[in-house]
Amino acid sequence: MIKDKLDEKKVEEFEEFIEKHKDVKGAVMPILQEAQNKFGYLPQEIMELISKKLGIFLSEIYGVATFYSQFTFIPKGKYSISVCLGTACYVKGAKAILDEFIEVLGIGVGETTDDRKFSIVETRCVGLCSDAPVVMINNKAYPHFNKDDVKKVLEELE
Repeated sequence: MIKDKLDEKKVEEFEEFIEKHKDVKGAVMPILQEAQNKFGYLPQEIMELISKKLGIFLSEIYGVATFYSQFTFIPKGKYSISVCLGTACYVKGAKAILDEFIEVLGIGVGETTDDRKFSIVETRCVGLCSDAPVVMINNKAYPHFNKDDVKKVLEELE
């Protein structure tokens, strides 16, 4: 598991954000969103800090964070890889492409490589059905992707 040393400056900035927003009704959501934006995920230390600063049980903070899919407890990689698994893409071999990314990178869906370079994220439909199968890497679409393209695109990103 990846263990980060959090940037002290970012933590200080985040604490200032909490101070400004802690008395606002429904402060947990915007505070969690700020944490996710600032750190790229919700580290345990930050969850504990939020709990302490707001005077709310840690279990309540986790309850909110786990309810919404926008939050993650796993650091994301520099390159976020999404293989569309919508019907058109799936029928044209998207599952084999996803399996190839998993095998080559040695991580599963929702995980990040130890060097923090690549993450595989779950995706249902990217709206490019006529270009199926489609792989998204960050915000760039790779249309008509095939299993043989996996190693090639990963080498380009290295």
